[in-house]
Formats: sequence, C-alpha cells, structure tokens
Amino acid sequence: MADKFDFDLFVIGGGSGGVRAARMAAGTGARVAIVEEYRYGGTCVIRGCVPKKLFSYAAHYHEDFEDAAGFGWTVEGARFDWRRFMANKNAEIERLEGIYQRLLEDAGVEIRRGHARLMDAHRVEVDARAFSAETILIATGGHPVFPPGHGWEFSISSNEVFELDTLPERAVVYGGGYIAVEFASIFNALGARVTEVYRGAQILRGFDDDVRNTLAGELVKKGIDLRVETTIDHIEKTAAGLALRLSDGEVLETDLVLAATGRRPNTGNLGLDTAGVEVNERGAVKVDAYSRTTQPNIYALGDVTDRMALTPVAIAEAMAFVDTVYRGNPRSMDHGDVPSAVFGQPPVATVGLSEHEAREAYAAVDVYRSTFRPLRHTLTGRDELSMMKLIVARASQKVVGAHMVGADAPEIIQGMAVAIKAGATKQVFDATVGIHPTAAEEFVTMREPLPEPDAKAAE
Repeated sequence: MADKFDFDLFVIGGGSGGVRAARMAAGTGARVAIVEEYRYGGTCVIRGCVPKKLFSYAAHYHEDFEDAAGFGWTVEGARFDWRRFMANKNAEIERLEGIYQRLLEDAGVEIRRGHARLMDAHRVEVDARAFSAETILIATGGHPVFPPGHGWEFSISSNEVFELDTLPERAVVYGGGYIAVEFASIFNALGARVTEVYRGAQILRGFDDDVRNTLAGELVKKGIDLRVETTIDHIEKTAAGLALRLSDGEVLETDLVLAATGRRPNTGNLGLDTAGVEVNERGAVKVDAYSRTTQPNIYALGDVTDRMALTPVAIAEAMAFVDTVYRGNPRSMDHGDVPSAVFGQPPVATVGLSEHEAREAYAAVDVYRSTFRPLRHTLTGRDELSMMKLIVARASQKVVGAHMVGADAPEIIQGMAVAIKAGATKQVFDATVGIHPTAAEEFVTMREPLPEPDAKAAE
C-alpha cells in the first residue's frame, strides 16, 4: 500500500456500512480513518431501525395487556410512562454508540469527528485539516425531506420523532411508506388519536397488493383514520395546536404532524464535483456493481447511493467492498431477493417478487394465499387477520415471492428468505413438515393455487 498517503482508506460516514467497511479493512492491515459529523451508529442505530423497534415493542404492550384477560390474567393499574421509556431508550442508544466506537478502536481505526469535504480524488478536509488517502469511501447515508407547501416548519420528521418530550394526544402522519405506517401504528397503540394521510391510492406503494390491502384494513380496524388520495395543502399553528387544510377542503386539528414523505442522499457540501464524483438526478452517488464511483479510487455504499436503503444491504455492500479492494476477491453485492419488514401493527414482511412483478417477469405464475384468524385470538376475541402468500413461477415451480401480514411476520419471512435465495421449489415447500400449531406452517401447507385473474373475473 502507498506510504505517500496518510491513510490507505478514509471513510466518510460512521453508520452501519461505513463502520463495517472501516473495521474489516483495518483487519486486513490497512491504515484506516473514519469521520462522522453526528453520532457513530448512523441512521439505523441512532434515529432509525433500532429505536423504532424499541418504540414498536413499547406500543405492543397495550394490546398484550388487553389480550391477557382472555387467558385468565388480570392486569391492574397498567399505565405507560413516556418519559421513563424515553430515558431507557436513550440509555440503550448511547450504549450501542459506545459499542460502535469501541469496535473501531479495537480494530485500530483512527476515529475523527467533524464535517468532511473532498478536496480532490485523494484528499479530504475535516474542519480545516487535510488528510490524504489512497482510497476514499463515501457512506454518508440519507436524510428525511419535507413536502413543498406552507407550514411544514411546524411539523417534525423521523429524526425528531425519537426525541419528543411528550406523547401527543392527537397525531397526523403524512405518508404511506415504512416510516408512516410504523409510527401511525405506534402512536395509535400508545393511545394517541391518529390520522394517516397519503396521496396515493393505497399505502405501501411497491409492496404486493394483497399485503397493502390487508394491512390497510387492519390499521383501520385498530382505530387509525386512514385517508388515501388526500394531501395536506396547508399547516397553521393555532392556540390549540396545529390546523391542517386537506386537499378535500377539510380542516383537521392536531397536536403533532409527522412528515414521512421520503428521504434523500446526504451528498450536499461534500465536494463531490471537485473530486470527479458524479451524482444522479436525485443527488445519489453514481456507482457501478462494485460500488466504485466515477472517480476510480473513490467508492460509495449504503443509502447515499440510493440503491436499496436497508441497513443489512449497506453492511453487505461494505463486505463486498472490502473483499474487492483489500482481500483480492472482487465481487459485487447481490441485491436480489432481499427481505424487508414493516413493523406496523400487525407487522409486514416480504421477500422476492410481488404478484404484479412476477406476472411481468414470467409467462405464468401460480399464486397461493391463506387468510386466517391467529389461534391466539380465539381466546382474546380480537378481530385481527393474518395473511400469507406465495408466488410461484409455473414452468420451473420455483418460489419467487413470499409475503406475510401478521404477528411474527419478520421472524418467519427471514427463514423463507433462505429458502427463496436457495432456489427452493413449491415441491420443496410441500415436502417440508410444518411445526404445529404455528402460523408459519401455513407456508408449507398451502396446496391449491388461486384461480387465474381472468377466471375469477368470469365467476
């Protein structure tokens, strides 16, 4: 490695992808530095999936206490303390941030804090001090964006939602994606009166239609006021809170508005142009299959590339980068059949193709679907349905998609993802013995495909 540089690798961004790349590269003997402007751990650990999952756990206890009565339990005096929960959450996030920093230190990575800006292809400026590196990795993540219009300065984003001093009595969530669905569910379960407003025809655009429709129905049953094909045109601050004018002319009064309307890559003020690093129309860093940018010695991974904004994907891209640059094993990260989950109430998990995608990709597909009331709720009396769905390419009988709405969906679909990644056929699923009684056994006991859409229409 070239001694003419201060470092062999300089990583900009201390999130999951950047930290993994720095640690693993240092493990090969490379001289590595990493810089982070905010807190080590990135979006996922500090203000994303980890605290969100803790919020989701807290919210689930509301129904758990209610459901206990059906099983003979009496739970008296149960109440939720927002401040105590937030203090515990903050302590856990601080613990995790400390772990991230210790892992870097133990690997021999030089840790820095501050804003980094590229000076050219090999030099990085951090708060007026310059460093040189043979290879530079950009892993700066993304940030939430607010919609255009009047009054959005009175709303909050997914960054601020994790730092609220109090739980709102009334909340409006604007959006229909992961974050919107999750926080509509969380606020609702914790006792707020929740309205979710989405401009599209149905929430969770890009997911399988049966998933979208099933979840929407369950959210409404749980008390969320779901408004689709509607926008927020105007927000005003009032003595009683906030007043929202909707596109249909209605005025909603609320205490809090969460704008969950998308994210953009963090590429501003990085000096990308001076280093010859190109971005696309969304501001994302352009990369090839090996995460190399338009400047050959500069790489980028994770949300800043806008390929697939999931933490495990950023980590997998980091490992592919280290193998390619430092281990003599050039390889790209396989972005196919990546599982994902939405921690709503109930949760959603999916892997592979939706029915619509499969019908576009294959000449013919078989679709298997099961909708049922979970065994648990035969005693709780709760009106909640689970839905499971398999998509099969008819000619090869390969299972190309698995989808679930219902309790434990993320845990179950993780196992389904292994089978689909391995190329399992429907016959392999059929030959697998289920664990009884579980919800998961439905995935290996569905035998009859649904009628073709044209056949259903003719009935």
